[in-house]
Amino acid sequence: MRIIITIQHPAHVHFYRGIISALQQRGHEVFVFARDKDIALSLLEQYDIDHTVLAGTADSITELARVQATYEARLFREALRIRPDVMTAIGGVAVSHVAPLVGSRSVVWIDNEGVQSHRIMTPLAHIVCTPQRFRDDFGDGHVRYDGFHELAYLHPNRFSPDPDRLREYGIEPTDPYFFVRFREWSALHDVGEAGFSHEAKRDLVSFLADHGDLYVSSESDLPEEFASYQLPVPPHLVHDLLAFADLYVGDSATMATEAAVLGTPSVRAQSFAGRDDMTNFLELAEYGLLYSTADDRQAVEKAKSLVRTANHDTFRRRRERLLADKIDVAGFATDLLIRAGTNQAVYNKG
Repeated sequence: MRIIITIQHPAHVHFYRGIISALQQRGHEVFVFARDKDIALSLLEQYDIDHTVLAGTADSITELARVQATYEARLFREALRIRPDVMTAIGGVAVSHVAPLVGSRSVVWIDNEGVQSHRIMTPLAHIVCTPQRFRDDFGDGHVRYDGFHELAYLHPNRFSPDPDRLREYGIEPTDPYFFVRFREWSALHDVGEAGFSHEAKRDLVSFLADHGDLYVSSESDLPEEFASYQLPVPPHLVHDLLAFADLYVGDSATMATEAAVLGTPSVRAQSFAGRDDMTNFLELAEYGLLYSTADDRQAVEKAKSLVRTANHDTFRRRRERLLADKIDVAGFATDLLIRAGTNQAVYNKG
């Protein structure tokens, strides 16, 4: 069987890398196509995943339209050459458009409610996969599974944090340390949204630095006053760093979820957080693993409280309860892609 996988974000690399390996081990041909986005290409290279770059980045709505058109045209050309049995992506606009034109089935994965691009993707996709509690219903082709995207690569079947990998970079995992992530908030879909103000960042960094080692990751260049806390490990070791951290704080949704499923106390500040938040964040809050707020000052105060009171055994037990309820998403995804590509019935997994 031939399978096309498209990558448009660094998190997509993590989601698919175990799936790619499993498919290849079962004798299937996998073709990976990517856009040049953040560190996605360097991660593909780090994990030795053979890939072809189809398009670059976009800095405006006009440029985004041009890049998307180029991306889809090149993907169509490659799909005509390969004639895949199945095409898959996270988000999946291009895959849902191209697959029917080349006689392929499309399997797309989404976990974020209320995104406008879903309207031009889901009507054309053969199979739409979402977490179990996803609010929207996409009809007969909608497959739900009891898990999170992040459990495709952070489930214990897929990932074991290694303290020695951190020690190679001068980090002692048994010492108290905190991990902070700041987004840039400059993408087109970020208009009108925000995370931490500079004043809140300064208060947070000052407090955490007084209580242990501090490591700060940022999409944009760090201000000079935070430069000494620059992340000391390469991007592919960030999950080891998260796993042993005493606390994660940030305005990155993906990393907040990653910390939570690893059992690290997680605080997320994003302006759209609240009662109508995305269901994955609400569910992780129910497990007591993630605290989300639209108020950056509240986030800083919650972080301070967790530093003073969080108990590692409590969060370990909460993670164990989560894992007992959830599936190995990579294993489920591998089986589903094979069934979809061979025209077998697919199924929900709860």
